[in-house]
Amino acid sequence: MQAENKKVAVVTGGSRGIGAAIAKLLGANGYSVAITYANDQTAAQKVLDHLTSIGSRAIGIQADVAREVDVVRIFEIAERELGPVRALVNNAAITGGFARVDEIDGAALARMLAVNVGGTILCAREAVRKMSTRHNGRGGTIVNISSIAARTGSAGEWVHYAASKGAVNSFTIGLAREVANEGIRVNAVAPGLVDTGLHAANGEPGRLERVAPSIPMRRAGTAEEIAQGVLWLLSDAASYVTGTILEIGGGR
Repeated sequence: MQAENKKVAVVTGGSRGIGAAIAKLLGANGYSVAITYANDQTAAQKVLDHLTSIGSRAIGIQADVAREVDVVRIFEIAERELGPVRALVNNAAITGGFARVDEIDGAALARMLAVNVGGTILCAREAVRKMSTRHNGRGGTIVNISSIAARTGSAGEWVHYAASKGAVNSFTIGLAREVANEGIRVNAVAPGLVDTGLHAANGEPGRLERVAPSIPMRRAGTAEEIAQGVLWLLSDAASYVTGTILEIGGGR
């Protein structure tokens, strides 16, 4: 095992978009970073190359967070290669596609819930087992990536996705209270409309322009702005913050 680094982080779904921005910002702030990715090894390698170029120790782990065996493997590899994990960012998620509830496919719904809810819970479970003083750990922090959709409902677009993020919010609050006296803080960041490739990938490349006028700040956010919120929640500056859902959405 490598010598312990008190700032070892696992970022799930860290190869693109918000996850990549989080991984890069953590690397720039002294973290050793393990990113997970589902399929896009090329994108993951670009993030790893960036992290290496700025002097951060970084590894990539291909994994499906909906599979328990993969989740266990993520933490085993991260600890072996980088040292005890002290931070988890649960970012990996899928939308299930744009659809009304009466149009959604059952298999797509099950897969989305398995990744967004099941994956978040499984990764948090492993993090608690590593970090909790109840398990002889040294404490740590967990940040779950939610969505403002959990509050707005996203009618006509992805109510199913919004529901999964509502579950993430409930899980965040419950777990935070469960482990608050075990050296672990648990919070969530809920982004609003963010300029990433997600919208085009789900079949609506013009969504940013369509939705932005309804936001009080009249623009989409950037992945880097979301990452700053995550960094703060992981930091000692947020040492008395747990069970909080931090919305970053331009006032939406």
